[in-house]
Amino acid sequence: MKSRYAWFLVGMLWLVCFCNYADRQSIFSLFPQIRQQMNLNDLQLGIIASSFMWVYAISGPIAGWISDRVSPRSVVLWALAFWSVVTAATGYARGYSSLVVFRTLGGFSEAFYFPAAMTLIALYHGPKTRSRAMAIHQSSVYAGTVAGGSIAGYVAEQHGWRASFLFLGIFGILLGIALAALMKTPPRTDHEQSSSKSFVMDLIHILGISESNAIIATFIGANFVAMVFLTWLPTFLFTKFKMNLGQAGISSTAYLQTASVIGVLLGGYLGDRATAWSSGGRQIVQACGLFLGAPFLFLVGSTSSLKGLVIGLLGLGLSKGVYDANMWASLYDVVPAENRGVAAGTMNSLGWLGGGIAPVAIAIGARRFGMGPCISATSAIYLLLAIGTLKLGIHMSKQLC
Repeated sequence: MKSRYAWFLVGMLWLVCFCNYADRQSIFSLFPQIRQQMNLNDLQLGIIASSFMWVYAISGPIAGWISDRVSPRSVVLWALAFWSVVTAATGYARGYSSLVVFRTLGGFSEAFYFPAAMTLIALYHGPKTRSRAMAIHQSSVYAGTVAGGSIAGYVAEQHGWRASFLFLGIFGILLGIALAALMKTPPRTDHEQSSSKSFVMDLIHILGISESNAIIATFIGANFVAMVFLTWLPTFLFTKFKMNLGQAGISSTAYLQTASVIGVLLGGYLGDRATAWSSGGRQIVQACGLFLGAPFLFLVGSTSSLKGLVIGLLGLGLSKGVYDANMWASLYDVVPAENRGVAAGTMNSLGWLGGGIAPVAIAIGARRFGMGPCISATSAIYLLLAIGTLKLGIHMSKQLC
């Protein structure tokens, strides 16, 4: 595999993942306008958000298993085409039920992207560059989240919320046409030819590895916290700090995600360096990120000043990026190469099942305690995850000493 194309591939997948997150994030900045026009309550909005995550989660393992057996290039391109069409079609939703249907279809199609993309990157990048390659790819998650929230909010203020979905969907369709001509089909590997033909056996094998179970459990908790912010932070800022839709969309994403880009690039570098020093190095780097993020999580929910809010979001974004940079590479350190797709799909699936609980759980909790205290309470989750991840890193380091 030529090194130049290996990094060019990361760049192409960066654009696809950018689209992936812009499309899924955009609806949250539009919640205030959708709620007003369709007369929806917070619980209905939470179900709209969670419907994407639930179907995304259910589809993950089988999507990953397919990416171990079908060209991951084809999976990436077809998934991009499908979810872009669904995003554009969301602009024609006529009520609560149709919004749930479109979000469900979007969750199904987007579930195929990450396992296939991680498989492609792992084919072209070995352990020495894997954290950095995946960290660069991960930075598109933050850029896409910022773009989805800010562009959707701006377009909605000018032309209504329906125009936001049409704009993002058409962009994804045009991107897919361009990448179909640029992305090479990777050769089949010995791992693909020798892997099990049974989805159930491959899944049982992955879930039988204690280290991968610990990594997946951490991802579930981290994704729960992330979805609290992605879903409710724009509405929290709109309500508590009296921002308009555009301001809330940008403020809820720009500080957090910009700092996450810096954190993920730093975390990717530290992860590759730490792994050369210790077999549990990536996990120890992740634990440091989680420990650092806990106090900033508490600050975001409890502060009454814009300055405190900005400091909290910047600190949380930096620490979250350090964790995120190594989550897929950490998983690939402990699972067989022939099961990378199903492992990534399973982790993504279970993580988003946890994430799917977050919008509804916070909506229910906010009724009694308020949105701010519920956000601050998630700092305890980060502390517990940090302790468990640090123990895993130390365990893996001792195991191979």
